[in-house]
Amino acid sequence: MEMWYCRVCGLDYDVSPWGEDGHTPDYTCCACCGAQFGIDDYNVVTAQLFRATWLTEGAPWFYANLKPSGWQLAAQLPQIPLAYQ
Repeated sequence: MEMWYCRVCGLDYDVSPWGEDGHTPDYTCCACCGAQFGIDDYNVVTAQLFRATWLTEGAPWFYANLKPSGWQLAAQLPQIPLAYQ
């Protein structure tokens, strides 16, 4: 199964919120950083700005109840697609 990674925080997903064509966002929010797909990750600049704010705020989980035990931010950030780093 191919994984998709949030353009803002690198959280892995089984299915892309950008649709099968990679261009049609579903406008849901990342469970980790809260970025709204299609808005906050629309391009490199918006993704980088959202990430900077999220990190400044301490990288809180948007859906805290979904945060895995032992979660490591440093392990997740490298999963951000290169084009959006």
